[in-house]
Amino acid sequence: MNRVKGKTCIVTGAALGIGRACAQRLGEEGAQLALFDVLDEAGRRLTEELQARGISARYWHVDVASERSVRAAIEGVANHYGAVHVLVNNAGVAGANKPTHELSEEEWDRVQAVNVKGVFFCTKHAVPHMQRAGGGSIVNLSSIYGLVGAPDVPPYHASKGAVTLMSKTDALLYAPDRIRVNSVHPGYIWTPMVANHLRDSGATDLEAAREELGKLHPLGHVGEPDDIAWGVVFLASDESRFVTGAELVIDGGYTAR
Repeated sequence: MNRVKGKTCIVTGAALGIGRACAQRLGEEGAQLALFDVLDEAGRRLTEELQARGISARYWHVDVASERSVRAAIEGVANHYGAVHVLVNNAGVAGANKPTHELSEEEWDRVQAVNVKGVFFCTKHAVPHMQRAGGGSIVNLSSIYGLVGAPDVPPYHASKGAVTLMSKTDALLYAPDRIRVNSVHPGYIWTPMVANHLRDSGATDLEAAREELGKLHPLGHVGEPDDIAWGVVFLASDESRFVTGAELVIDGGYTAR
């Protein structure tokens, strides 16, 4: 129950899916939570649920694609809690599912703005606080598609590949500051993003589509947000104190082929 006790943890994209699960599990393990999202109703509802359980949590409206928004929120977290120890860069969008030659510049840029610049901005403004705290942990949500390719959503694949190498670079840059940086690579996890991706791909029966999607994984099923959240708890905690620059793959065997 105390794996991250006393640590101030920022979770971006915290309102739904993997981010929500990360917030819940980190909070149960003793974290002081700073929840970032643009989905204010869902974000505030989660915050209230956590507070009702005795978990320290506060919500900030943050557009991770805006440096001004990120800077102000992280300063607010540091002022409120006194320090920043953990950053979970989870916020992301899937983007348009079109072949590369049919994509517009705007469709491409939107995905990079959230998935890549968002990680950059949050890392940039969290690092000085972690340096002052004497160390920290940054957990970047990449994807199996930050490791292998597939014939769909080109902007998403590009963005997650970037996150993978950004994580390694920052792991090397900030190791002297005792700031660890690792990436997490989920397979298909049953979240609103995946459900919307299936609908956009033409699925009319979501349960049947979920079952077929599960068959892509050697374990035979799609994952749950908690499957990722527990990996994030490990990387946020001192249990992983000798882990940096690593790729934690949680994908039901998808990339083991």
